[in-house]
Amino acid sequence: MSQFQDTDNRNANVQEFSVSEISGLVKRQIEDGFAHIRVRAELGRVSRPASGHLYLDLKDEKAVLSGVIWKGAAQKLPLQPEQGLEVICTGKLTTFAGQSKYQMIIENMEPAGVGALMALLEERKKKLTAEGLFEPSRKKTLPFLPQTIGVVTSPSGAVIRDIIHRLEDRFPRHVLVWPVRVQGENCAEEVSRAIAGFNAIKPGGTIPRPDILIVARGGGSFEDLWGFNEEIVVRTVAQSDTPIISAIGHETDTTLIDFAADIRAPTPTAAAEMAVPVRADLTAGLMDLTRRMMRSNHAVLTTRRDRLTGLSRGMPRLEDILAIPRQLFDSISSRLGRALTANLTSQQAQFERIEGGLSFKPMLGHIRHSLQSINGLHHRAALAGDRQIKDAAQKLAAVSKQLDLLSYGSVLERGFALVLDSQGVPLRKASKVKLGSLLDIHLAKGDKLGARVEIISTSEETVKKSPKHASKSKNEKTKNETKNSQQGKLFE
Repeated sequence: MSQFQDTDNRNANVQEFSVSEISGLVKRQIEDGFAHIRVRAELGRVSRPASGHLYLDLKDEKAVLSGVIWKGAAQKLPLQPEQGLEVICTGKLTTFAGQSKYQMIIENMEPAGVGALMALLEERKKKLTAEGLFEPSRKKTLPFLPQTIGVVTSPSGAVIRDIIHRLEDRFPRHVLVWPVRVQGENCAEEVSRAIAGFNAIKPGGTIPRPDILIVARGGGSFEDLWGFNEEIVVRTVAQSDTPIISAIGHETDTTLIDFAADIRAPTPTAAAEMAVPVRADLTAGLMDLTRRMMRSNHAVLTTRRDRLTGLSRGMPRLEDILAIPRQLFDSISSRLGRALTANLTSQQAQFERIEGGLSFKPMLGHIRHSLQSINGLHHRAALAGDRQIKDAAQKLAAVSKQLDLLSYGSVLERGFALVLDSQGVPLRKASKVKLGSLLDIHLAKGDKLGARVEIISTSEETVKKSPKHASKSKNEKTKNETKNSQQGKLFE
């Protein structure tokens, strides 16, 4: 019993903490004790979410330490973290209360010696080689004499001055400079943007599109040149449509961009020499070729003139060549006059013989026969015309007779009448008119009558009268109905 009492007394003297309180105490202890540390480790898992922060693992043979690089610090790193790279990280330790673990906030990261960078470089080189980015078939031929040269380098270094000076000495060309940083954390990104920017210039625009690009920087340490080993630069160079000369560092310096470029120059000055020929050499060569061509032409002309002279000595004189043709011409000319006179005499005698055999009697007989034929044809044509006119007159009389029988005038001649309403429309039924309507009655030979409707009688024997005739006698009614009934049959 006393043992439990002692335990209760000890627990009563121990302070109680909440989870948040104990997490805060641990966080302060760790951050105060490890506010600035350097850790040498190998990079394990590297995660790059859309937020821009980097999450990675620092490890050695026995332990793993989680690390985080905030976005601002990640943009300033001199190299891109990759799995397997041995690095030295500078920062501080802190805790992450949400998962009850501690982690390192990394502020700076640098490779752990040249050996680590060399191993990373070799691994990256194997990867890009396997993708075919260094294949010789991808290399483009440099233009013999580019009009515009684009240079990607620092605008303040000696490199750009050396390139421009060398171009002026050899063959002055139009130079466009895209200023970039040639070392540091933003070097790779700026160089990549510059190459892509030159390729994006449209031909024929305000800014001339370069025919060739030079990517150059002076010498430096292995770490200073590391920006030209980044994948983003190598891939941009390999994808460039414009031929590229790489001139990074000195002749002993080698970067991955040298393998992806179309040609590698040992120095920036050598790159300028590769870009253009020497104008003085071209001029001298052109003059030499001109002199050789002139000597060759002179020799050919001399040889041909001598040959022509030799051939002319073996040819006969012009007078000897034309002597026989002239003699033949004179002989033919003298015989031509006599031949023409003889031919004219012969033709005249033949004409006189033909003239004596001609007579007008056959011609007159032929004319008389033709006149008789014409008169017979004229008589036959007149008879046929009269016969056709008579037949046509008979047909016209028959058609006129039928037309008279079918016209309404013949019907009117037989005692019928044509009744029209006030609109001039023929009436066929009594039901189509109203009492008091005015009617036109057409009789034979153009006679006309005007009438007003006083009584209407239809086939149904319905009788309508106007008011002033309502008092007529029954006999008059019967007489009118009989007349109306007969008239209605006429319209039907």
